[in-house]
Formats: sequence, structure tokens, C-alpha cells
Amino acid sequence: MNNISKSRINFITMGCSKNLVDSEKVMAQLKMNNLEVTHESGEIADYVVVNTCGFIQDSKEESIEVILNLLDKKAEGEIRKVFVMGCLSERYLDELKSEFVDLDGIYGVHDMQQIVEDIGADYKKELIGERMLTTPKHYAYLKVSEGCDRTCAFCAIPNIRGKNISLSIEALTNETIQLAKKGVKELILIAQDLTYYGVDLYGRKRLGDLLKELVKVEGIEWIRLHYTYPTQFPNDVLELMKNETKICHYMDIPLQHINDRILTSMRRGHSGDTTRKLVERFRNYVPDINIRTTLIVGYPGETEVEFNELLDFVKKYKFDRLGAFTYSPEEGTPAFVIEDDVPEEVKIDRLNQLMDIQEQISLDKNEARIGNTYKVLIYKYENGNYYGRTQYDSPEVDNEVIINNETELEIGEFYQVLVSEAEAFDLIGSVIK
Repeated sequence: MNNISKSRINFITMGCSKNLVDSEKVMAQLKMNNLEVTHESGEIADYVVVNTCGFIQDSKEESIEVILNLLDKKAEGEIRKVFVMGCLSERYLDELKSEFVDLDGIYGVHDMQQIVEDIGADYKKELIGERMLTTPKHYAYLKVSEGCDRTCAFCAIPNIRGKNISLSIEALTNETIQLAKKGVKELILIAQDLTYYGVDLYGRKRLGDLLKELVKVEGIEWIRLHYTYPTQFPNDVLELMKNETKICHYMDIPLQHINDRILTSMRRGHSGDTTRKLVERFRNYVPDINIRTTLIVGYPGETEVEFNELLDFVKKYKFDRLGAFTYSPEEGTPAFVIEDDVPEEVKIDRLNQLMDIQEQISLDKNEARIGNTYKVLIYKYENGNYYGRTQYDSPEVDNEVIINNETELEIGEFYQVLVSEAEAFDLIGSVIK
């Protein structure tokens, strides 16, 4: 421990918030060994740990680029050791070991103890669940399960992360209590499939039961749901959202497509009709719910007619937040053997068409908020403006509320804000005193 105790260890996290939580857990172990640990500090460190993403081609290439850059710095003597963990190394362990012989360690997604020990620290089992938060202190992610039992044809995650494994309600409640003690006010629940939570432990879906416990935690004011799944969505969750003020009227639910043939080929387990009825059910239960969804364009065989059905669906149901991707074949997935026959330029054109429609929808919805007052969580001050979010907006991916306020506001606190202007992806307003 003599050498490592004087070293600075910097973590770089690629990909999704689920990866971020993994980084935070490893960082906590190292910090509890009295080591100097930072996250994406931009400073030169002795050791660097890259938590990689291996989900789609772009993210894989980005992870490789970061690794190459760090190995160059190691060769120049700026860095002593480089370690790689996460989804990319889980998926391509042998290839990475063969290609990057200068790496000091390569680990899969379940090798946290080995990473800690190889860096030179003691892995403390009593610290399992502890995290060194990398987010602003007022919000944090709560990963309720690992892996996924779904077999979506385009997705490599089950191959990487394995089957669904839920944490217990008791463990998650205790983790939330600890987060609240650190000043966390907004809790963002994440999983590969949030609505499947509890099936492996309890024999049935228990997201609703988990939420009933989490809303009791003092200090937590907002609870947000990410990465839910549309098949057999539990009604008790909607009832809780309607009646519990702490649960944000927000639902992140990737729908991927609306055409029946494509949904069947994707192995999604739901049809276009059940998808439409689900969106209607959300809005009937919680009329002001804001729905974020994700769609894929250019899936193998997608015809112009099928794409237009998707456009019509978006035009009619007017999602509050929407992200879209062009299909990319991923080796090891069921769809990989299907001919990727939609030309890349067609995929990009369809993506642009879809997002142009969504931009107008977003503008219309934002303009309808002018004159209304919302509870806003302030998260930063920059260039003379404060920036915040309503309960309808998740950090980094959704709208911002821009506040030009003459009086000082406190970061991480809630204020009532009157909206006076609107743009496609921002609201502009002032604090009501």
C-alpha cells in the first residue's frame, strides 16, 4: 500500500447512468482506503480507470479512442497505470487483452472486487452499497437491479450484463437513506428493465412496493422513473404516481417502434395497439404526465410505409421528450443475422424527419407552459443565468428552465418559477418571491 497511498486515481465513465453507479461504488471502496480519488477531473493522475460502454458502435469507438489516448499518455510517462472495466471489456475481454497489451488490468462488469485489489487497496465487504457520488449532491441514481431477462433482437445488454438480479427492498431503502443524509433530494431509479423489478427475488413485480418505502425517506423530495418497459406495465405504479407527491409525473419508457411487423422482429413482446393503449392509460391515470421515449429508425426491412406509421404515431401521441437512433447491427444479437438493408443515408433522413417533427411538438408544449408556475430545482449558475429543472425533466437529457435572477439563488434548492418565454427545448422564467 506504500506506493498506491500516494497516487491519484481518476475515473472516466462512458455510457449510461448505470455505468456511473458502478464507478461510484468502486470509487467509494478506494476512497475508504484513504486514497485520492477523482472523477473526470481533467487533471493528470497516476492511475486512470476507464469504465467503458459497449452498447452500440459509436459508444464502442468512443471508448476505444479514450483508451488509446490514455495509453499514449502512459507511454509518454504522464500516467503510470491504465485500467479498463465495464461493458466493452465484458463483451470483448479476449480481444482487448490481445490488442492492448500495455493495459494494466481489464475487467468485466462483475469484477469490482478484483479491480480494487489489483489497484492495491483492500476490498471491504461492509462497504457494499456505499458510493462516492459523482453527480451534484442534490440528485443521485439508484440502480435497483442488474441485467435483463428480455430478449430484444437488437440489444446486446443481456449478453453483457446477464440475467435480471434485483436488490432487496430493504437494501435499496437503506441506500436511499444514506443518499438522503448526503443531501440528495432527487432520486432517479434506473435498471435495464425497471418494471421487472423484484420478479427474481419475490416472484412478482414489486416496483410499486419499493416506491412505497422510498417515499417515506426523509429528505427525498422527487423520485423519478427511468428505463421502464411497456409489456404488462403495473397499474399500482401509476396509482402511486397519481397519489404520491414525491413521485415525479415523468416516465422514461423506450417504445422503439409502433409497426407490428417490426415490433415482432424486435421481440418486444407488445404490439402497436397495446403500445397506443398504454400511452393512453398513462395519460388517463396521470393527465399531466410527461413521457420520454426512445425510437429506432432504419431497422432491417423498415419500409417507407412502416416508417410513416411511426411518424403518424409521434404526430398523434405527441411525446413530451423523445430521443431516436438509427439502427446499427450488434454482433451476438438475434437481429445481427438479419440483412441490414436500409441504406445509411435513408436512416439519417428518417431520423432527421422524426426529430424535426419532435422539435415542433416540444416547442408547442413549451409554449403552452407560458404563464404557469412550476416547482424548479436549481442545479447550476452560468453566464449570469441560473438553470433548473421541473419534475418533468431529467438531468442532462431534458429541458432546462433558464432564470435570469437578480437575487442569489441556492444551487440544489427548490423555487417557484413563473414561465414567461419558451423555446423548443428550454423554458425561460423568473422566481416568484
